[in-house]
This record gives sequence, structure tokens and C-alpha cells, in this order.
Amino acid sequence: FLPEPPIPVCDYLVYVTDAGQLETPDNRVSVIDTATNTIVASIPVGTAPLEVAITPNGAFGYVPALFSDNVTVFNTATNTVVTTIPVGDEPLGIAISPNGALAYVSNHGAAANSVSVIDTATNTVTATIPVGLQPQGIAFTPNSAFAYVANENSGTVSVINTATNTVVDTITVGIRPRSIVFTPSGQFAYVTNENSNNVSVINVATNTVVDTIPVGTGPVGTAITPDGTLLYIVNKGSNTVSVISTATNMVIATIPVGSSPDQVTILPNGTFAYVTNQTDNTVSVIDIATNMVVDTIPGFNGPTGIDTGTICL
Repeated sequence: FLPEPPIPVCDYLVYVTDAGQLETPDNRVSVIDTATNTIVASIPVGTAPLEVAITPNGAFGYVPALFSDNVTVFNTATNTVVTTIPVGDEPLGIAISPNGALAYVSNHGAAANSVSVIDTATNTVTATIPVGLQPQGIAFTPNSAFAYVANENSGTVSVINTATNTVVDTITVGIRPRSIVFTPSGQFAYVTNENSNNVSVINVATNTVVDTIPVGTGPVGTAITPDGTLLYIVNKGSNTVSVISTATNMVIATIPVGSSPDQVTILPNGTFAYVTNQTDNTVSVIDIATNMVVDTIPGFNGPTGIDTGTICL
């Protein structure tokens, strides 16, 4: 008999953009090993990186740099840069389609107001899509058919058909929309409205707002548990995270975190949420079972963007 192949040992890694401060922007991504909650690597990227997205297979990371007008692509196995892709003016937000084929980058600069479309097979820009004023957060529907873009200065969400790279709908939400997340079923999208202190709930079938949820002051980042039952909203002005039950669209917990928190990611097994605290230069670790902070990781420089990848040995 042939011996059984070894069972792969998998570990979750969390990637954090160190944006630095306005006067002294930074240019790196820090890597957290969630087994120890320590920083285990640092990856050089462009200047003032505000977001990071990891491919669904965990193999690559994409980081737009606000002051470099490009996107750095790094290999997660080696933590080395493999290419740099020029995009539009002041790229800020990024999302990778669930099928891994596309990366959409929001060009936030006043001269741009667009989304660059990157073919991840070739790492080239294949289209540029005009959207609303100063686009930020982007999210794809679970079937990769559409991308939703939060337009900060328009108070709207642009809906892009990814097959044609055209805007097919525009949805009015709150003041200064920042980030978007979909339920795993694709039935609803949740949008944080920073200056309205609430979250808009969009019915994806009709592209209409069907509910508005009050949260803390200055909601920015958002993430949803893998089972779709809980939504975590980062309140930058309150230094808290609001936990929303998607069954009732009501806040069921409020968690104090660090100073000026920005974004959040949830591990694929649904056990912990990681929140960047921009002013504290830390990352808070929340136990989702108890909704309490169980660890605080130091060593960052103005951390903002955050995403999770998996590495198996």
C-alpha cells in the first residue's frame, strides 16, 4: 500500500497596509501570522498604500498606492514584488473578483473619477470605466457578474457590469459612502456612509435601498462573516466596531478598539476579526464568539487596509 499523502497544514495570514501619516507616507505591507499574532514579514509597495486585496487562491496580493499612481502585485509565498501596474490618478480602493479573473481599482483623484480594470492573468489594464466623484470602496457580487463602487463625493454607488465594463445603474445612498460588502447569497449589499453615521442596505435584485441602519460615528470599513449572519462596521470617529445581525439589520454589539480604526477583515473560518487602528499603529483582534478584543498587535505605521490570505504547507 502507498502511504497516505500528508494532510496540508494551513495558516491564515493577514496583510496590513502601512500608509504612514499625511506628512510622512509609508510604503509597505506588513504580514501578520495569525497563529502567533505577530508581524512576520514586510513587503515594499508604492507610496501611501490604503488598501490591499488578496486573490481568492491566496497566491497574490494587489496594493494600490495613492501617491504612486500604480498597483503593486506581490507573491504571498515569497513576500516579493512580481510587478507594478500603472493605473489612474490617486488609486485608493481595490477588489478582486471571486473568480479571480479581475482586479478593479478605484482612481480617487479629481482628474480621474474612474475604475481601472486589471486582467489578473496578464496584470495589464484592459479598460477604464468612468464612475462617480472620488470613488473609494469596491465589491464584487459573489458570481463576479457585477461590481459596486462607492463614490465618496457623489453619495452614490455605481453598478458595473463586468462583462461589458459599463455602468448599468447608479444608486443613491448616504453622505460619503466608503465601503461595500455583499451577503454570501448575493441578495444584499451593505454600504457604510461615513458622514451619515449609518449603513445603507441595498436589495441587489432591484438596486434599491431597502433599509438604513444607524451605527457609530464615521463608519468606514466593513466585513461580513463567512456564513453571512454578522456584519462588522468600523466606526472611525467612535473608536468602535458595530456588530450587525443581518437577520434583523440591527446592531447587537459595540466593541471598543484602538484610536481612529479604519478597516476590518474576518478570517475564512469565521473565528476572529482584525481591525486596523490608524492612530495607535496597532491591529485589534476580536473574538467573534464573544465580540471582545482578545489581542492588540503593535508595530505598524498608520495601518489602514487589511485583508486575509491562506498559506498551506
